[in-house]
Amino acid sequence: MASAPQTSTEPELPPSLAPSFPTATLGHPATWPNGNSDKSELQKSETPRSPEAKLGMQVEDLWDVQEPQLSPTEKLNACFESIPVSAFPHAPSSQVIEIRSDTSLAEAVKLLARHKILSAPVLDVTAPEDASWIDRYIGVVEFAGIVVWILHQSEKMEGYSPFDSALNDSDDDIGPAVAAAAASGMSSPREAKIDNVITQSAVIHMLEECAGLHWFESWGSKKLFELGLPLMKSSHIVKVYEDEPVLQAFKLMRQNGVGGVPVVASDGSKAIGNISIRDIQFLLIAPEIYKDYRSITAKNFLTAVRSHIEEHQNESPLLSGMVTCRRDDTLKQVIMKLDSMKIHRIYVVDETGNLEGVITLRDIISKLVHEPRGYFGDFFDGVLPLPANSRV
Repeated sequence: MASAPQTSTEPELPPSLAPSFPTATLGHPATWPNGNSDKSELQKSETPRSPEAKLGMQVEDLWDVQEPQLSPTEKLNACFESIPVSAFPHAPSSQVIEIRSDTSLAEAVKLLARHKILSAPVLDVTAPEDASWIDRYIGVVEFAGIVVWILHQSEKMEGYSPFDSALNDSDDDIGPAVAAAAASGMSSPREAKIDNVITQSAVIHMLEECAGLHWFESWGSKKLFELGLPLMKSSHIVKVYEDEPVLQAFKLMRQNGVGGVPVVASDGSKAIGNISIRDIQFLLIAPEIYKDYRSITAKNFLTAVRSHIEEHQNESPLLSGMVTCRRDDTLKQVIMKLDSMKIHRIYVVDETGNLEGVITLRDIISKLVHEPRGYFGDFFDGVLPLPANSRV
């Protein structure tokens, strides 16, 4: 099963599969680290306002007993290392789906778009009811794999649209969702069932719910430049110019292992919009767009998508235009914006609107906890084979 991310136009890594662990039981802190017994409104509440806030209070308990000489990041790393994965709130059942292996690619795209998710596990319809987890699920179908398929089809089909066959389910090469799933593969956990699904968006939402707690305010009140953000500077941003074909944007994502690219004005470095890997759906569900898929420019694609969304009265971050921040904004401000806008990346601009960098959900999480190289071994190999320097 897969959980719906809390973001929309920006892609993120396929969800982490969390094995089941015993849940820790932790108390509530009696005083602040400095001995002050005053507490925030969140702490004064008898009952946490949300499951995410409850997890934040567990971090608070652990924060209070950390060695005082540790930096905030070192403290947080130690805190989260002591909390089992099973303590993370479960995804709502309404946001959990799976895709049958006999589902067409067209229907798989519609399901992902409808539930606002980036990927979902594929259930083998031929597997017996008592099959093990690894035999029951045969892979993951995701927008990243769909992009690869579309680019491959567009390169080999001259004078013929792969989107028509995808929508009409008329080509055996398109096949069921299992074709896309097989390309991704799926790692097997030690247990025989998926206990929960944790996405980067869910982690960011958890952080937003922790606003008011001492550990969060101590960390989140720092300005971006004080934390070394953005990690990716303007000179390394993968971008597409407004007059380039929109297929070039998706090719760049595929080649560079990124989940979104800014659309930059042809006469400078000002960004006019963002195209994410999830936006490939509009080349499959909007006939007025996919009929010109070879020639439509990035700028015209953005305009056409906005018109399509407005006509169908759908909510989307695309309607809000380019979402940006400044280097002197606080991390808390950025987290609040990312969570409220349901997006996966935010672009850093200077006072004149020129791009200075990009901040992804993973960049923020990397400032929360340190992930040593090779920490997960080969557990996630095959789930999303991206370049080593990927920042998705």
